[in-house]
Amino acid sequence: MRTVDFLVIGAGILGLSIARELKRRLPDAAITVLEKEAEAGRHSSGRNSGVLHSGLYYPPGSLKARLCRQGAAEMAAFHEEHGLPLKRCGKILTPAAPRFADEMAIIAERAAQNGVKAKILDERALRELEPETRSATGSALWVPDTAVGAPLAAIRALARDVRAQGVELLFNSELADISPQRRQAIPRNGDAIHFAYAINAAGLHADRVAHRFGAARRYALLPFKGLYWKLNPDAGIRLNHLVYPVPDLRILYLGVHTTTAVDGAIYLGPTAAPAWGRENYLGLRGIAPAELPRIARHLARMFISDQDGFRAQAWQEGRRYFKRWFFPAAQSLLPRLEPRHLLPAAKVGLHPRIFDREKGELLKDFLLEHSENAIHLLGATSPAWTSAFPLARHLCDQIPFFDRGEPA
Repeated sequence: MRTVDFLVIGAGILGLSIARELKRRLPDAAITVLEKEAEAGRHSSGRNSGVLHSGLYYPPGSLKARLCRQGAAEMAAFHEEHGLPLKRCGKILTPAAPRFADEMAIIAERAAQNGVKAKILDERALRELEPETRSATGSALWVPDTAVGAPLAAIRALARDVRAQGVELLFNSELADISPQRRQAIPRNGDAIHFAYAINAAGLHADRVAHRFGAARRYALLPFKGLYWKLNPDAGIRLNHLVYPVPDLRILYLGVHTTTAVDGAIYLGPTAAPAWGRENYLGLRGIAPAELPRIARHLARMFISDQDGFRAQAWQEGRRYFKRWFFPAAQSLLPRLEPRHLLPAAKVGLHPRIFDREKGELLKDFLLEHSENAIHLLGATSPAWTSAFPLARHLCDQIPFFDRGEPA
């Protein structure tokens, strides 16, 4: 049996950021990161769009609003420090229908309250900045500070950094058993690990890990699948910015938008259709028969109650799994787009939404739950990658012994 001060469960961007922050605070601490996959970032954080969000959407005072803007600046600096590709392109939000004018005004106000640069464009200014898009109201919102990074490259660079600082990364080490009282974790392949304190940053599996600690029983994962199409480079459509629709604020989804990756490829998406397993990326792969009744039950409950406009989202996003219904949403942003311009893309991700079984709704913010000798990060969906560094600091501030100034 090995003994460590901190056991971090999950080697995505958040688990690695937390390990780095712990090392900064306690350079001599023994820290081990446990990861069930063969390398870091195999799931949500390594598959995200790469957009460094500016923080304009989130209600003022929320963790997402407080951490996103600072996180974007720090993640951009991390890319530059490590020589990673970074595209500072900015973002434009356009209303797809006149009814979205009020939503755009609300978002512009949130941007101001959250300290995010944003400017209302008239029709002429919009044509000059982004001639390929349109606005149903004649105006749009320009957010100049949005950028796009390289998620997997950043995660790999961060993994190298924390290893160089003395953090132990154990791959192919799925958590098989845990004893919170004895402070002991048993990987499926490896020796038992005795820990002083555990941090659960397991992403798509964070709720199950928390339940093993006897924590967060009211919460359960409800995964949603994000599918993309790729814009054919021969389509003749050139974009200067990311182009987003003004979202329907009644639902928890930003809508189909464009993302220009650091290699210049343009993607349209993602969808937000229910997934039937924690790792159900494509087709039947990753479907978890044992979890199907639970997922179906939670979806049915949300549909019946219509929490967060779920009926509209289910109708809209369920159909967008198919190109026939995806295309109109994409064309509403890019009027010259034709169906033949959309190419199949391997790019697909999963949103690890957390369902509150007591309230019958999805979490809208990051959530930290404490248990004996451990802390659990739940709801680490967008903008978790953007916010990773300040979110890691915020989590470490909640670890009890830091308040007392004691070592692990």
